[in-house]
Order: sequence, then C-alpha cells, then structure tokens
Amino acid sequence: MTKKNLKVKASEIDLQEKVVAIKRVAKVVKGGRRFSFSAIVVVGNGNGVVGYGLGKANEVTDAITKGIDDAKKNLVKVPIIKNTVPHESLGKFGGGYVLLKPASPGTGVIAGGAMRAVLESAGIRDVLAKSKGSSNPHNVVKATFKALVGMRDAYTVAQHRGITLSKVFNG
Repeated sequence: MTKKNLKVKASEIDLQEKVVAIKRVAKVVKGGRRFSFSAIVVVGNGNGVVGYGLGKANEVTDAITKGIDDAKKNLVKVPIIKNTVPHESLGKFGGGYVLLKPASPGTGVIAGGAMRAVLESAGIRDVLAKSKGSSNPHNVVKATFKALVGMRDAYTVAQHRGITLSKVFNG
C-alpha cells in the first residue's frame, strides 16, 4: 500500500490536537541569545486518522498553531481492528525504535510519552508498545508513524493479492 492511498483531507473531519513537546531553542547572535520555541503536535479524529506536525515560532502559542497546521497537512489513515492494531509492527526513525503489539480488550494503551499521544489520537484503545533507543520526541513520533503506516488489515491484503478474504486466513 502506498502513502498516496493513506492520505486524508483535513477539511472532511473534525480533529483533536495534542501537544507532545515544547522546547525553547536558542540562536546565539552577536548581542547574546535569541530564544524561540519549537512544538511537536499530534492531531487525530480518534477513528483511525492521525497526523503530526512541527511548528517553530518566537511565541509558544504561535509555534503550537503552526504545528497544528503542519499536522493537518500530514494526515494518514491507519487500520484499527477491535480497538487495537491488526498485527505486530516495528517502526524505526533515526535512533528511535518502536514496537507495537495488539492487545486484548480492556488492556488500555500501554505506551509512554510521545507514543501514547499518537496512539490515542489515532483511536487505538488497546495496545502494548515499547520504545527503544532514542527517547527524543521527534524520533519516537516519526517511528510510531512508520509502524502504523506499515500495518495492513486482512481486507487490504486480500485486495492487494487479488484473492478472497477467507483465502488470506486459510492459505
């Protein structure tokens, strides 16, 4: 499945925003330091559509607004089956590694920090997740997205192979 098939228009759905991280960054100039802010924001409709964005500005509110606008441009549809992920998946971005495993109903979102925000925004309610390597929110969010985008449900697999749904499970 290509990324083009997963793209979603932001105007068609109502989205909730979650700020993952806000950092104050400094640029050293002749007269001292110039401070600005960078914000990572995740948006989602809680029903399989999620996106992330990065905003940079001199004020926190402006950075968050820019991040939300960027996130709305990067929306993708992820498969959800019975409030969990369809299968185990690994995601890697930079030094950040993410492992996502399906969980039984009632487990909840067992994930930390940046990963939790992405999974909750996507509408995944039961999942076991582990973040390894870098704990940098940028890398963790992007690795989680790679893991989610790489997932396929049985219906998609059957369509892609040109076979019936029952043949996917029975071989």
